Amino acid sequence: MDNLLDHPLIEQRYFFPRKGFFADPFWVDVDGARLACSYHEINSGAKTLVHFHGNGEIVDDWRGDFVTLIHQMGCNCLLAELRGYGQSSGRAQLGKMISDVRPTIEALKCSPKDLIFFGRSVGSIFALEAAACFPEAAGLVLESAVADVLERLLLRVHPDELNVDLSDLQTAVEQQLNHQQKIASFKGDVLVMHTVNDGLIDVSHGQRLYDWATAGKTIKLFDRGDHNSIMMLNAREYFACLQDFIQSLD
Repeated sequence: MDNLLDHPLIEQRYFFPRKGFFADPFWVDVDGARLACSYHEINSGAKTLVHFHGNGEIVDDWRGDFVTLIHQMGCNCLLAELRGYGQSSGRAQLGKMISDVRPTIEALKCSPKDLIFFGRSVGSIFALEAAACFPEAAGLVLESAVADVLERLLLRVHPDELNVDLSDLQTAVEQQLNHQQKIASFKGDVLVMHTVNDGLIDVSHGQRLYDWATAGKTIKLFDRGDHNSIMMLNAREYFACLQDFIQSLD
C-alpha cells in the first residue's frame, strides 16, 4: 500500500460517511474522486470561510442557518465535502482526503489572505492541512478539534492489524498529520472552541492546539454541552465568539 493512512481498516473504523443530496453542488475534481461541495457567495470581495464538517456529518447538514449566520458576519461560505461523503465519489481514505484539501481550496480561486478555515471535530484534520498549505490565510477556527491524530487512531485500530509496527504508524502520522507543526507555522489568527464536557475528544486536545499556536490566538471553553451539542447549547455565545473573531481579522 502506497500510503498506510489509506488502509481499509482505518477507513472502516475511523470514518462514518453517509450519503446525501442537494441541487447544484460546487464540484471539485481531485485525484480519483469528485467532491460535492456547497458554495454560498454574498460578495466576491468578501472573505470566505471554508468549513470542514465532523465525522458522520455531511455538507447538507450545514446548509441553511449556519450559512445564513456566516453571511451575516460578512463572509462567503464554502462547505467542503469529503470523498465518500454526501454526493462525493471515492472512499473515505485518510491519506487521500488530506491530499484533497489543497485542490478544494484552490478551486475557490481566492487570495489566501481572504480565507478563513474552520474545522469541526474530525474536520479539524483538514482545516489544519489547509492552514499548512496556505499559511498566509487570515484565520483558523478549530471547534472540538483533534490535537493528536495518532492517539485517536489507536483507539480504533492496532498497528498489528495494519501489519506494521507502532513506529511505522507513528511515522506515517508524523509525515502528514503533525498538528503541532502545522498550527505553529500558521501565520494567521487562531480561534479554538471546545467544551469542558467533551466525552469524545477531550478538552485537552483544544488546550494543546491553543498552546501550540504561535500567532494571535483565542481559546473559548464552554461549560455547557458535549461534543455534539456544543453549538446548539451555546448558540448565542458560540456565534458571538465566532463573529468577534471574524471581525477582528479585518
